Amino acid sequence: MTPLSQTDEAIVARVEAASVAMRKVRDAAASVVFGQDRVIEQTLVTLLGAGHALLIGVPGLGKTRLVETLAAVLGADSKRIQFTPDLMPSDIIGSEVLEETAGGRSFRFVKGPVFTQLLMADEINRASPKTQSALLQAMQEHHVTVAGTRYDVPSPFHVLATQNPLEQEGTYPLPEAQLDRFLLQVDVGYPDQVAERRMLYATTGGEETKPRAILNPGDLLQHQRLVRQLPIGEKVVEAILKLVRSARPGEGSSSDVDRLVAWGPGPRASQALSLAVRARALLDGRFAPSIDDVVALAEPALKHRMALSFAARADGVTLTDLIGKLAAAAG
Repeated sequence: MTPLSQTDEAIVARVEAASVAMRKVRDAAASVVFGQDRVIEQTLVTLLGAGHALLIGVPGLGKTRLVETLAAVLGADSKRIQFTPDLMPSDIIGSEVLEETAGGRSFRFVKGPVFTQLLMADEINRASPKTQSALLQAMQEHHVTVAGTRYDVPSPFHVLATQNPLEQEGTYPLPEAQLDRFLLQVDVGYPDQVAERRMLYATTGGEETKPRAILNPGDLLQHQRLVRQLPIGEKVVEAILKLVRSARPGEGSSSDVDRLVAWGPGPRASQALSLAVRARALLDGRFAPSIDDVVALAEPALKHRMALSFAARADGVTLTDLIGKLAAAAG
């Protein structure tokens, strides 16, 4: 067995320390948000991958509470925007105001709520596409441009957006370009009976558990850089490429895909999976991702980056079923 170099030993030590710290964050979140272990894990994978998450679930499942809890345990500055049909881009980015000064009149930029480290975009699909697009530049480039002047958002910067899959009246579907900016789509389901019982006692009693800060934003940035330093095996890379490319119609991978998929995932899906599998490995205390990580994260990485054809909907095919088959074939 080849002995580890000093550089390798340093990375191993950093991975072990980061894994312990992130498990503490996961446990702290689970002590407040009951019965959503998979949701917490996928959200932390998104944050470790320096990405944004789209949380989809019916009201009352703890999506807002999860974001508030993560902001507290990560020691991050956070803001919440309630998206409504009358929300304007300036309500998110900010606007210039005319001020009277000693030297005369001048414009001053007043920053909007996007200038935070953890931004909760609540019911993001209730705002118009014009307003939704106000987040595009910040999500991709980590800055906004107002009147030709660039303003950088804080670092780290993450958007955790929520969406209600039931009430579609008065909503606007997110454009594909914006959906592609989300690293993962996290589906939030109902808790099991045991978790709901715990929730009942914990939230209707005299005192509720208050999360405390475990990390700070600087620690999170270090862990994000560490994720990118983790090695990824050739077999895992091949599994990612095979999975993503097999989900695209017209690639010759499968006649079923050509018939069932209207449009498939682009290269950002491969990039998202590459980061997400390494982040999941770090969260579990492993030094490299495996093909099991690719299979586990296939659905949250691909579901919002592809759409079913009319033929698929007529046949009752779901994206969950289709992605599951593609992931099994790629693994």
